[in-house]
Amino acid sequence: MKSIKGILVISLVMLLFMSSCEFPLPAMSGTNETSASEASKLEVSGLESQGNATLAQTATSTPTIQVPTATQEPTPTCTATSTFTSTPELPAAVGPENFPEDVNPLTGLRVEEPELLMLPPATISVSNFPASARPQAGLSFSPIIYELTIGEGMTRFLATFYGQFPSAVSGQTEGDPASGGSAADSGVIGPIRSGRLPFESLRAQLNGFLVMASAYQGVAATLNESTSIFGSDSDDINSALIGVDQLEKIAQAQYERSGKSPYLDGMAFDETVPDGGLAAENIWIYYSFLNQIQWDYDPALGKFIRSDITTDGSETFIVSTDRLTGDPLGKENIVILFAEHDYKAPTLIDIELDNVPQGKAILFRDGQMFELFWTSKYGDFEKETGLLRPIRFMDAEGKTFPFKPGQTWVHIVSLATLAWEAENNGHPFRPIIEQTGSALWAIRYYGKY
Repeated sequence: MKSIKGILVISLVMLLFMSSCEFPLPAMSGTNETSASEASKLEVSGLESQGNATLAQTATSTPTIQVPTATQEPTPTCTATSTFTSTPELPAAVGPENFPEDVNPLTGLRVEEPELLMLPPATISVSNFPASARPQAGLSFSPIIYELTIGEGMTRFLATFYGQFPSAVSGQTEGDPASGGSAADSGVIGPIRSGRLPFESLRAQLNGFLVMASAYQGVAATLNESTSIFGSDSDDINSALIGVDQLEKIAQAQYERSGKSPYLDGMAFDETVPDGGLAAENIWIYYSFLNQIQWDYDPALGKFIRSDITTDGSETFIVSTDRLTGDPLGKENIVILFAEHDYKAPTLIDIELDNVPQGKAILFRDGQMFELFWTSKYGDFEKETGLLRPIRFMDAEGKTFPFKPGQTWVHIVSLATLAWEAENNGHPFRPIIEQTGSALWAIRYYGKY
């Protein structure tokens, strides 16, 4: 779908009945505004240890949000006036229910094509290992990305696409490859890899569909509403890609079959920074020696920018980018979600995400850290409709906690994972040294494999 140009034409017609008042008939004026959008195999020993996230809270001041005021040209006296309807400004806070019909409930932001919100979310299995899969294509367009462990120190992404589809690089044309091709040639997403057990819970909670590169037989039997995409080159593990046009067609077919738009209420968004946060300039996440991530807060962008460690053993971090745009990969919200992991085999891990009354979570937004809780507990909605709802986040009092309007990256980690404010010594995991006020938050994943 092409972006829609909003055209506002104001016609003023004046009639003068007094001969003593000479006033020229104003010429018709108008404006035309165009909206712009925006493995390597890891050798990691098994780790089995328990720990608790040790986090404190202090109050911080809430910054004020300055809203620019529109300027108006002076109007002559003795003129006729006309009224017209304009789109109201989006309130600073939206959700967790009753979102405006042109606002994405997964970001709290307006979309250029509200009709796309009728289509179900696509959840796509995106490769992170081997490292040759990087940079991945299309991740900067995803409202929510889940990163979870798949064993042996590796992680995989489940990227959602809802309300907006990725665009090809400026000057390129979108293609419709069933698989293969390159992001430089067309608008594609990937590389796509196999499905995993926890994907079904996340897909169902979003009332969407799954795109994967097949799955192990025992896993595939648990995955519903799925489409498999296969690579064009049997010698290239990263050749499975899906064209944006094809993805939109799958979403349209899913919508026509269900006959209703997805239910995605549950999250809240607010531009105002909540009280009670701690400074968080950097987040350092350790899954394994060759799988470490840094998120660095950029105040100018209002986002955390991701970097991944190289897999050559040099301990060098490289800024992650989107292959479609070439831009650094940044997200407004970073979540650490603690959940029970079921280690069935070295590369077969399930995660308890369904009907969980309460679990721990940490939210990073606006350069601050907040301790939260998450829930997926079933209620009247699930009983009456048979559908699930997205994961909800709340404070210690059970009140919905607001995210910053924008995109979110969720790291799903084990209950044994440790979190602490660390000494900024170049490597906060050797040894573990806590330092209050450093604004560097270290997350150390622990698991069986």
